[in-house]
Amino acid sequence: MTPQPSPPIDARQSPTALKVQRGVMRFLHQQHNYCCFAEVSLPNSRRCDILGVGPKGEIWIVEIKSSLEDYRIDNKWPEYKEFCDLFSFAKPPELNAEIFPVSEGLIVADGHGAQVLRPAQKLSLAPARRKALTLRLARLGATRMHDIMDPGPA
Repeated sequence: MTPQPSPPIDARQSPTALKVQRGVMRFLHQQHNYCCFAEVSLPNSRRCDILGVGPKGEIWIVEIKSSLEDYRIDNKWPEYKEFCDLFSFAKPPELNAEIFPVSEGLIVADGHGAQVLRPAQKLSLAPARRKALTLRLARLGATRMHDIMDPGPA
């Protein structure tokens, strides 16, 4: 029996969240020179929506909230902050910005781009954790590229 391929990463996200994801990733890349990963598993077993790596190795995690219900049911986002230098929420234009904590960065995005509504606070990522996370991201990127180049069974 041939193993079934795992569902694409995008299968977990709503169409609205995918538009926000695309706009945020474009914005981080074009405006801040960050290289972005979508759907990254962290060492604490949490999965962040977007993780960007800046030109000096800085890490920016963005948590997408596509609806009020999506925001209300999620209480895991504080656990992302120990793995980044910057943390922001991202939302679609139609979602009320007032639901998000004023202490956190906030980005509004659609499928074409994004803008910062509230800047993210600087966090302090420990050097050993940065090194381990950077290695994890290098391996993740290489694995994803390999899977694109060789999608067949192992």
